[in-house]
Amino acid sequence: MTPELQKYYEDRFSMMATQGWLDLIEDIDEMVNALNNLSAVEDEKSLQFKKGELSILLWLKNLRQVSSDAYEDLNAPNV
Repeated sequence: MTPELQKYYEDRFSMMATQGWLDLIEDIDEMVNALNNLSAVEDEKSLQFKKGELSILLWLKNLRQVSSDAYEDLNAPNV
């Protein structure tokens, strides 16, 4: 792994260890719960918009695990 990539992951993990990140994830959970309801969908356009919102929120919510998995893969010895 290059030093730049190492710093990238270190900075990302440092950010994710803050209370602000934990608060953001808590807010995201609440937003996902509020958005994940089909009864408020009036038409296909609204459905597609809601799917986009949920996609972004779930990407953020899973960013820590995805980053951790990628970091481990980059540091794994080549088999």
